[in-house]
Amino acid sequence: MATTQPSPETPLHAPKLTLIKSLAESGDLTSIPSDYTYSTNPIQPAVSDPEEYSIPVIIDFSLLTSGDPDQRSKIIQDLGKACEDWGGFMLINHGVPESLIKAVIDVCKEFFNLTEDEKREFEGKHVFDPIKCGTSLHGRQDKVLFWRHFLKVIVHPEFRFPYKSTGFSELAFEFCKRIRQLVRELLKVISRNLGLEECYIEKTLDLESGFQLFTTNLYPPCPQPELAIGIPPHCDHGLLTILAQNEIGGLQVQHNGKWVNVDALSDCFFVNIGDHLEILSN
Repeated sequence: MATTQPSPETPLHAPKLTLIKSLAESGDLTSIPSDYTYSTNPIQPAVSDPEEYSIPVIIDFSLLTSGDPDQRSKIIQDLGKACEDWGGFMLINHGVPESLIKAVIDVCKEFFNLTEDEKREFEGKHVFDPIKCGTSLHGRQDKVLFWRHFLKVIVHPEFRFPYKSTGFSELAFEFCKRIRQLVRELLKVISRNLGLEECYIEKTLDLESGFQLFTTNLYPPCPQPELAIGIPPHCDHGLLTILAQNEIGGLQVQHNGKWVNVDALSDCFFVNIGDHLEILSN
């Protein structure tokens, strides 16, 4: 069978996707492209009455580690109930400096402000690449593209990070180290709540050799927000997600069939229970 060879002018690869930040900032954008239109299982508006539905439990981490026995016992029970009923909780006084959190958020913004060509250096080709930057999970393979720009990095057991922008890697290293310490302490409390030894989860899952991911998401302004979606409804596949929000917020959780806004509190993390912990705890 005869075959034809592509001429030098024939493109060998599909055109590059325009990164969502550049698309959103184009001055003549008044509507979103059709491949960003999300119409399957549309998200319902969040409950508006804060007295009817709100995240009810705020856990004071300092009392978990240094409170008197009665305080500690009560908070352990509150944390367990929040995990069962809501799948997460707000965490205050967690020991991660507010200045570090702000610095990490600021340098994330600097990364997203890099040129498209600079960010494409970290684009990644596969889901499990140690550094992956993009818009949607699989680029042009996805039928619907998400209205976000993300950077996802595997930072443990081996720390790998983009060398741009200036100072990003050093700040992220310190932040991720502190988050790993925080997660270890939280897992001790969760183990005790389950009636297990404090180090049961860490030992059983061999956390020292497990993956830790650093992910940052940018959601640019959208001219038709009712048609687009930043991230579709999902469960987190890991063990625990420690989430820091900026002042804009936007996170929702589903509770009893209703979507509830998770309002960003100053110097506060939202801790989300992932699939690994749900399976382990049965």
